[in-house]
Amino acid sequence: MKVEVEQLGNIQRLILEGRLDVDGTQAADLRLNALAAGNKGNYLLDLSGVTILASIGIRLLITVARAQKGRGGALVICSPQPPVRKALLSAGIDQLIPLYDTVDQARASFAAA
Repeated sequence: MKVEVEQLGNIQRLILEGRLDVDGTQAADLRLNALAAGNKGNYLLDLSGVTILASIGIRLLITVARAQKGRGGALVICSPQPPVRKALLSAGIDQLIPLYDTVDQARASFAAA
């Protein structure tokens, strides 16, 4: 699992690439927690490069989002591929973490908040 960071003004875009299965989640866990769970901020989690999302990956997303909310920050998800979107919706993640189709929509959500 590859995690890249792009600064978009006051928003950090975290770009994930690979599989959020057991191995991929373990690889992403430390990086995401160091970036997003450790500091208050606005984080945009770009899942356009994620090909598989297992339940352990969903748990990681929830953990990072809750950590941000607890610090007064925010985390949104954008650009999931169709199978990943289906897994997110089936798990009800959109009820806990805002989910957007594009990076631009996700960025605009921070301005609206």
